[in-house]
Amino acid sequence: MNEPVRYVQCPNCGARVAWIAESRFRPFCSERCRLVDLGAWASERYRVAGPSPEPGEDAGESGREA
Repeated sequence: MNEPVRYVQCPNCGARVAWIAESRFRPFCSERCRLVDLGAWASERYRVAGPSPEPGEDAGESGREA
């Protein structure tokens, strides 16, 4: 039994992408769009919301003494 193919939009360029196993880069349309998105995360253009650090607190410190 064949189910209808679901299509999604590429998060980077908006191209239509079939949501099937053969779509190697899904939800992206191509490796280029996947890498552009990865670069945006690496350059911190995207951020995950979270609590703001206290003034004077280093984000890399765990608060434990060595």
